[in-house]
Amino acid sequence: MQSAPAQNSIAWLLFALLTVVSWGVYGVFLHNGQTNMGDMVNGRYKAFLLVGVAYFLVAILGPLAMLKAAGADWRFWSYPPKGLWWSLIAGGVGAIGAFGVLLAFGAAPKPVPVYVPVIMSIIFAGAPIVNAFVSIATHPPEGGMGAIPWQFWLGILLAASGGALVTKFKPGTGPAPKPAAAIEKKG
Repeated sequence: MQSAPAQNSIAWLLFALLTVVSWGVYGVFLHNGQTNMGDMVNGRYKAFLLVGVAYFLVAILGPLAMLKAAGADWRFWSYPPKGLWWSLIAGGVGAIGAFGVLLAFGAAPKPVPVYVPVIMSIIFAGAPIVNAFVSIATHPPEGGMGAIPWQFWLGILLAASGGALVTKFKPGTGPAPKPAAAIEKKG
């Protein structure tokens, strides 16, 4: 039996910050991958295919190695069905969300790079709100809805406001670069 981690450990916070950084650069890196495929029509699908390869490397080979190193039974038939199915569903909704990011990039007004932070801000402001309501619905607080502190509701409002503000006041692309011929004539 594994022992629970110490309550005063900040490992959870470090791992959460690792996720913040990873997911914070995800949209920019994904957009760069898509646009550098050299295929404006199918580049996003090629990029998503490679995201799947990366998931295989990180999310399949990594845990298999850790399970094997820990001496744990890693075979699928040893997994409790409820845990197996919920985990597969979680992976499915995660993959659908990643695919949705690429589809949003493809449907965004031009120039798309201006909309990358907008799309990701909507996602990262909206996802915690969805998570909060689904968590409350699946694990209701003791004392009912009235037991939820007002600061929680303020946080929901601030998350929504943050996404809305980033969307409304997105930075522009700046002035268009001067053609090389115009630069040479000045010199």
